[in-house]
Amino acid sequence: MYRDHAVAVVIPVYNEAQFIGDVLEAVPSYVDRIYPVDDCSTDETWTEIQRYVSRIESAPSTTTDSRGVESELTSDGGRETAVVPIRHDTNTGRGGAVKTGYNAAIDAGMDLVAVIDGDGQMDPTILDRFLDPIVAGEAAYTKGNRLDNPTQRAQMSSWRLFGNALLTGLTRIASGYWGMTDPQNGYTAISTAALQELEIDRLYDGYGFLNDMLVHLNVNDVNILDVPTTAHYGEEESGIEYRSFVPMLTLLLVSRYLWRLQLKLF
Repeated sequence: MYRDHAVAVVIPVYNEAQFIGDVLEAVPSYVDRIYPVDDCSTDETWTEIQRYVSRIESAPSTTTDSRGVESELTSDGGRETAVVPIRHDTNTGRGGAVKTGYNAAIDAGMDLVAVIDGDGQMDPTILDRFLDPIVAGEAAYTKGNRLDNPTQRAQMSSWRLFGNALLTGLTRIASGYWGMTDPQNGYTAISTAALQELEIDRLYDGYGFLNDMLVHLNVNDVNILDVPTTAHYGEEESGIEYRSFVPMLTLLLVSRYLWRLQLKLF
């Protein structure tokens, strides 16, 4: 529990065997449930998740949620945290993995749901910075922002920085959140109340999920807040190819922009 709120952390992961164990270990002890969602990895990611689970003292039990997704429920003997590993039979994309975790957290009655990627770039120990504004009622959705940090910008390639800046502008127009920056930052948190107002299964499955999420949140008049953060860039490789991703996402944002205008104006 965090300030009397039940907290879940969703960790979408695909081919991150090298990093997922350390990410799981770093999740704060106040988190009630951790959902590592393996999106049909082809490396040893699932093995590493199972290896982490095997170190937990309590014996595992099987649970099935309302959508028929079977998962393994394990309590961490060193803290009051349940680890619920979920594995997709087919690759759905980052958004698809997050959606699975969202639905599981809702079914479990969580109050707040955060998302932390499994590639080791995000620091789980600063999760409270994302939760505090929601608990205080300042926002219902918080997201990371690296682009206001000169040090972080210096670590990005020129092409990646250009892509982020371009997508920030396009997403601002499409979503209506004009003060938002760094929409591709996947470090987020949301209240379950706001999450339940969304049609989760209609959200985009691929890497455009974050941008699509912002459009849907604006349609529901959800207050959002950027949280200054940093990212650790090591040996991990981004799954985003900006040369193909930017044109694809541009088309998605145009369609979502028109959809939002239709709902807001008419």
